[in-house]
Amino acid sequence: MTRTHVPPVLVTGATGRVGRVVIDRLIDAGVPVRALTRRPEAAATLPANVEVVTGDLTVPESLDAALRSTGAVFLVWTAPPATAPAVVERLAAHARRVVFLSSPHQTPHPFFQQPNPMAALHADIERLIAATGLESTIIRPGMFASNTLSWWATAIRAGDVVRWPYGAAETAPIDDRDIAAVAARTLYQDGHAGGDYVLTGPEPLSQAAQVSIIGDVLRRRIRFEELTPDQFRSQTEGSWPRPAVDMLLAAWSATIGRPAFITSTVSDILGSAPRSFRQWVADHATAFMEGPTPSS
Repeated sequence: MTRTHVPPVLVTGATGRVGRVVIDRLIDAGVPVRALTRRPEAAATLPANVEVVTGDLTVPESLDAALRSTGAVFLVWTAPPATAPAVVERLAAHARRVVFLSSPHQTPHPFFQQPNPMAALHADIERLIAATGLESTIIRPGMFASNTLSWWATAIRAGDVVRWPYGAAETAPIDDRDIAAVAARTLYQDGHAGGDYVLTGPEPLSQAAQVSIIGDVLRRRIRFEELTPDQFRSQTEGSWPRPAVDMLLAAWSATIGRPAFITSTVSDILGSAPRSFRQWVADHATAFMEGPTPSS
């Protein structure tokens, strides 16, 4: 049941992998939800009780209707940086609280300290939010478990080998659902103003171990074949942006010999342990199986 006299929460990135689950968690908590989308038809799969409003981060004035009477905003920045100041100014004029999906660029671990254009953009938006005096919470997920879908699912569906660099590089993959649950909680629960939360999965796993776990879940033996950085650059040429490739290679290289950075934040906020990578794989196993690529 929707809580009475509670202003709606505006969710940007409403059809994305985190925003979509944030909506579900808010509805579960009885919080009214307004979803921002550039294309209304993309929101056709949202629950019927979600108010869908058209707007675009690249056109700040298009957000006014969506922001009217909102209490909080879940901000996922999915646009070029030029309009960020005007968008944040509008958020401050309408909303009391903003929860921003950022990245762990302040975390003193070499994996997160490599040059990263997206992290620089996140830092700029954080500074804009702080300057407004908005009540804010920053959510900083580490490596998404779902990255493995775009990285390895095609190779695993096609055969029994994943060719990838830096197999020994450790991360602590986090389930998108745990990120969304933390974000939703901070949107409607008091006590998170000023919160700066780095979110990780529960265990350090090398990239080769992650591939092995996928094989275990599928009951197949999947080999990890080590690529050199130059071989990886050749493999991704034309299909991946070169700055993203260079950033990932630098991050994986820097973390060799270092355990992954792990926090207890998911447990601290939700009162339950974050999902393991193995559980995430089990819940998404069909994406790694033979056949047409599942729709995301």
